[in-house]
Amino acid sequence: MGLLDKLTKQGGTNLSLYDGATPKVNPGATKQSKLHAFGNTPGYSLNGSYNSDVTTAYTEYNDGYNNALPQPSQLDKNGNIPANQKYLNNLPK
Repeated sequence: MGLLDKLTKQGGTNLSLYDGATPKVNPGATKQSKLHAFGNTPGYSLNGSYNSDVTTAYTEYNDGYNNALPQPSQLDKNGNIPANQKYLNNLPK
């Protein structure tokens, strides 16, 4: 009997979270992620929008650590870039 059969038919192992099965794709790793933006609206990292959705996706990552979700940026201006702070208006000299 092969390893896959042992994982899927004989109760699995404590060394494999999914016992040989492919886990579902985390929404935080797809275009549906609301971490940085969602469509044309700013996401969690910019102003805290979609906090619940982002927190849920973030906690679904299983890397063996209890990672805390960082706070949204304190530098952003509610998803808008002030005119005097645009890079093209402040090119290096």
